[in-house]
Order: sequence, then structure tokens, then C-alpha cells
Amino acid sequence: MIHYPGSLVFVAFGGSVLSDVLYDKVRAVELRDGAVHLLDQRVLPGTIRYEVCTTARAVAEAITAMVVRGAPAIGVTAAYGAVLAVKAAYEKAPNRWRREAAADLALLRLSRPTAVNLAWALDVMERVMAEGGEENPLERVEAAARRLHADDIAANRRMGAYGAALLPPKARVLTHCNTGALATGGFGTALGVVRSAAADRGIAMVYADETRPWLQGARLTAWELIEEGLPVTLLADSAAAALLRTGTIQAVLVGADRIAANGDTANKIGTYGLAVLARHHGVPFYVVAPLSTIDRHCPDGLSIPIEERSPQELLQCQGISHSPATAKAWNPVFDVTPASLIDALITEGGVVERPSTRTIEKLFAAKKR
Repeated sequence: MIHYPGSLVFVAFGGSVLSDVLYDKVRAVELRDGAVHLLDQRVLPGTIRYEVCTTARAVAEAITAMVVRGAPAIGVTAAYGAVLAVKAAYEKAPNRWRREAAADLALLRLSRPTAVNLAWALDVMERVMAEGGEENPLERVEAAARRLHADDIAANRRMGAYGAALLPPKARVLTHCNTGALATGGFGTALGVVRSAAADRGIAMVYADETRPWLQGARLTAWELIEEGLPVTLLADSAAAALLRTGTIQAVLVGADRIAANGDTANKIGTYGLAVLARHHGVPFYVVAPLSTIDRHCPDGLSIPIEERSPQELLQCQGISHSPATAKAWNPVFDVTPASLIDALITEGGVVERPSTRTIEKLFAAKKR
């Protein structure tokens, strides 16, 4: 079932309710002065530092190194990386700039394999690159990347409004990883729902899983919420079951890095277990993600590539070893939550209850009308 709550137009676009600055101060990526500026999320919250990338290769390396993370933010960053690739290619070979840019675009595609928004954003940019003749393409390519960024923020605001309508006033919610402005072009997906709810009917508390091993919940989600004066309580990942058992949580809100055609969802490792716990305790489990995260060419969760990273990320914490030197570690970055455990998929196109191949296709059909 797809529905579009009637009260949402006012919440999302009512002017004074969600202003450009209210609960929306953080930006992870920006294109200015001929470079891509990335807020280095590896060193937050202790250090505010920007990585300045002047080449597409540097952008690809920053994505791989997790200077920027979160599927929508990676997509925006890749689009800006494509701008740098086109600029360098045209300056080097104005008569064959498309061919010259191809290697940089391939590097960008390989920087993170699971986040489908990356490939989607580069597909958009390559379609723009294919338009027109051999004249200087930089202006239209840069305009396309900036439009993609602005569209992501607008989509997040719509998702936030849809999701907020599903929550009771002054709700207590549990979230995993970081799904806020740091993980997107701005405003956020699951945290966008929190921002919208806070501006509309209030949020009593956001409980944030620490999210091992990169501690995105502890370092990033908690920082974002505190920066904007929203209530947050941090908990160890293993404490989620005990919290849900108290009966005080009204919803679990998570994001997604890739959603298969049948609704199976890949997200930060630990999400699947949280979905099982939520179902056992009768708590609604909501996935909040833009339509660009849905991979309609991927039939189910078994077909989603799951990135594995260095064992050292698990054996150490911020460079300090806490495990025996000869210990092995299994470090998948994502897991897959079956669609059967997802109560609703919240997108900018509407809310899909009990997502499936049929209901997701209906969502895209409705978008075309």
C-alpha cells in the first residue's frame, strides 16, 4: 500500500514551520572555488576539519577512506567529482574530453560498491555529459550536479514530513548509524524525520546506537542532534534489546544504502538485528530513503554486494588496539534486512507499507503520473 498523508503539504512546505535553518545547519559536502570541500567525518566530533579535493581521483579516495559516508552524500559527492573530472578532461583535451574523463569516472564508480546512489548519480552526470556537442561542457555539468544536490535536500524534507506524520507527538525513537545531514546533501533521511517531527509536534528523545566499529551513532548522530539542540541518548549496540523491552520506544528509524526491487534493504551492519528485535517487541520499523536508493535491477537482498573492510577497523578503535595481535576479525560493513521485517518504506514519493516488488513498482508508476 502506498499513501500520501494529507497533512504533509503544510508540514513540508508551510514556510515558517521548516525554515532553511531550523534543525538544518550541517552540510557534509560543498562545491566551491573549483574544489569539493568535504567535512571529514572520521575526526568528528573532536575536530572540525574539511578535506579539499581538487581532482576526481582525490574525491574517489575520500569516498573510499570514509571522509564522507552515507549513500545520498556519497552520490552528491560523486556528482561533484564528475564535475572535476570533466573540467580536467576539457582543459587537457577539449576535442575529446569525454574519453579523457572516462578513467576518472570509472575510479569514482569503484570507490564504494554497496551504496547504489553513487552509481545512480554518475549515471545522471554521464547523461548530461552526453548532451550537446564538443563545446565547453563545464557550465551545464556543474549545474546538473548542483541541481542533484538541491533535489536531494528537497527530497529529504518531503521524506521527513511523511515520516513525522507516522509518529505520535513527542515520540521516543531509536536509530542506528548516521542518517542525518552528514549522510546526505542536507537535512537527512531518518534524522530528517526526527527534524520534521521536532519542528511539528516535538521529539521527546532520540536513542542512538553507537554503531560499531566506526561509531557513526556515537560520533556523528549524537553530534548532529546536540548541535541543533535536539535530545539524544547514546547506547551501546547490544543495549537495544533491553531498551525496546521497556516499551518506551514508539518507532525504529533507519536509512538505507541499497534497497532491492522486492524491498530487502542493505544498511549499516547491525540494522538486521535491530529489525528482528523491533518485530519481536511490536515496535514499528521504518526505512527512510530516497527513490534513488532503490535498485530496481537488483531483485532481492541476496543480490546486493556487501562490502567488507579491513579487520583492523574491528580489532582497533581510532588506532588503538584492543584485541590480541593474532586475532582474526570479520568486518562486513552492511547487512540486509528482509522486506518482511520492514513496516514501511518512507520515500519522497510516498510511504510504502509492507514493501514488496508489487508495492515498490506501484510507487514508481505513481511517480510517472
